[in-house]
Order: sequence, then structure tokens, then C-alpha cells
Amino acid sequence: MKQTHTVSEEHKGLRLDVYLTQALPDVPSRMFIKKMIEAGSVKVNGRQEKTKYKVATGDAIDVDIDRQAWAPKDLAAEKMDLDIFYEDGDMLVINKPSGLSVHPASGHKSGTLVNALIYHYQELSDAGGADRPGIVHRLDRDTSGLLLIAKTNLAHARLGRQFEKHTVMKRYVARVEGKVQFDQGVVDVPLEKHKKFHDQRQVAAEGKGKEAVTLYQVLNRFSRSTLIALFPQTGRTHQLRVHMKHLGHTILGDEKYGRKDNFPRLALHAQSIGFIHPVTKAYVEFSCPTPPEFLKDDF
Repeated sequence: MKQTHTVSEEHKGLRLDVYLTQALPDVPSRMFIKKMIEAGSVKVNGRQEKTKYKVATGDAIDVDIDRQAWAPKDLAAEKMDLDIFYEDGDMLVINKPSGLSVHPASGHKSGTLVNALIYHYQELSDAGGADRPGIVHRLDRDTSGLLLIAKTNLAHARLGRQFEKHTVMKRYVARVEGKVQFDQGVVDVPLEKHKKFHDQRQVAAEGKGKEAVTLYQVLNRFSRSTLIALFPQTGRTHQLRVHMKHLGHTILGDEKYGRKDNFPRLALHAQSIGFIHPVTKAYVEFSCPTPPEFLKDDF
């Protein structure tokens, strides 16, 4: 779908990706727009520019929104049981088990939630690319809990904007090593990619990295561990896992940041999620029980 936008006086000086985020309300996120720019699907006055280009009054910006251009199309539908927590004509909420990857990545194209979704549903959004049908956000493979899936591109765009603006309310429960001293607190430390292990994150030096904020509340103290609720205020990769390690209370069963052998699984569960419904505009919130293994006093 091709369209042209002319930059007005009020928008001059904005970065190209920021301008397009405002000019294209049905596109799900700035990351999607960045992909379009990098793929050559955006031209400014007939030329390809970088995302950080500052638009000027009168700039003619041609956009070719091809959602399939940079995504593989060889996904296989796989029969797999899904725990569908809620469903309507626009979206669904899945209760994802621990150990299930959300979408394919390099090296594996099967056995993921996406493979199961395309088996069960003929219509899913493609706003995130053909390899991520319906996927608005993600959970780590070993994290269980509630995950939103969009059936339409309109629902995807409106939900995606809420995640981008950090207005989605999320509560996790976790079982962590040791006894957390304070009943509640805030972890406000920036994160960056790990210098050595590129699939991990680490606490960044002051003035560097990306902002990351987590609120926590103690739910129960056991003999050697603590059950806590976690409320991420930002959505950085592995944020909760790194923040708890930073506090000295690594999440049980975390093989990346702690020990794998002290719990049967990663003890992190996305328990509830609240947001504005993409079509009805009503605030909705879904919550599921704490996994029973998190409540046993033997870890």
C-alpha cells in the first residue's frame, strides 16, 4: 500500500521514524517503521534517508507499506494444544506454558506458539511480519503466563502503541533466592547488552544503557526463598531477571543469570495484564492463578 505525506510546519525537526509514527496511526510500532526505512520502503523527496533524518517543512515522504517484504513465509502449521484464556473477534489471551518459544528464530522454525496459532486460526494480524502472525509482545521461552494475540492489524496497531507507551499494566510473580529484606521497593537501574554474552543483558554504568524500572512487593517469605510480585514499568529484554540478580535475589531456575538446578523451571510467571481494548476502548484486565509449584515450601 503506497501513500505520500507532506511534512507540515508543526512537524518540522522530528526524526523520520518519529514523524512516521505519528503520520501512520495503523502501523503498530516505531520498530516496524524502522524496518520499513531500512528496507528502502520510505523515500524522502525521492531519496532513501536514515531513521534519524530530521524532516523539514514541505518534505514529500513516500511510504510503501509492505508488511511481508522482510519476513520469511515458510512457517508450518502444527497441531498443539493452546490454553486460550480469553477470545473475541479482535484478539485473544493465551496462557503460555514454560518452555514454549513465542515465535521462530534463526535455527528453529517449528515447535513455537506461532506454529500452533497458524494451525488454529485462519485470520491473524500480519503487522509484525509474516513470521510473527498475531504476536504483539513476547515472553521469554521459559517464562509462563498471559500473552496477547491480535487477530486484526487494527487491533495489533492499537495494542502495540500501548506497549510502546508503557501504558499496559503487567504483574508477574516470581520465586527468588534468599529472603528479600524489604516488603516492597523499586529497582531503577539501566540495562545494556552483555559485553560477552550477546543473548544476555547486564546492568549498565551510570549515564549509559536504557532506562529500566521495576517495582516489587513481597508476597511470602519461605525458609530459603521469597515469593514476590513484580511490576515492570519498562519493557527491556530480561529486565526482571537482571533486576532481581542485581538485588542479590536471582529468580529460581534461571540458567542464564543464576542456577538451573534449584527449581524445576524458571520461576517467573506473567500473572495479569491490563490494557485498553483495541476496539471497544474499555479497560480490561485478565489474571490467572500462581503456578502451584511456586507455593511449595521446599525450595
